[in-house]
Amino acid sequence: MASLFSRIAAGEIPSYKVAEDDRHFAFLDINPVHKGHVLVIPKKEVDYIFDLSDDDYASLMLFAKRVAKALKEAIPCKKVGVTVIGLDVPHTHVHLVPMNEGADMNFCAPKLTLPDEEMEETASKIAVCFK
Repeated sequence: MASLFSRIAAGEIPSYKVAEDDRHFAFLDINPVHKGHVLVIPKKEVDYIFDLSDDDYASLMLFAKRVAKALKEAIPCKKVGVTVIGLDVPHTHVHLVPMNEGADMNFCAPKLTLPDEEMEETASKIAVCFK
């Protein structure tokens, strides 16, 4: 059975998509640690990031870099933090989080619940900035 993230990338489960190409998909985390928290995944389902081929790993990180630039433009911040945790969903994913201070990347803090309209608006702003 396909992972939750594979089903999101395939359009079987709705998401707040911010970017996509033939090999990658980026969407807002529905339980963000900070407004604008994006997940970037390879469409090819691989559980552990270091099990990706060198080409797939490099491609994922270059795609994430493009998404991070769009994210920083759409949501002004000092930097976009990046982390890979990979314990919750068995599909490689990169977290991109707009940061103004280190606490913005605290994955142990309570997650935010943002209204659909705000999520849609945020996703749209990032998508428009994606190049």
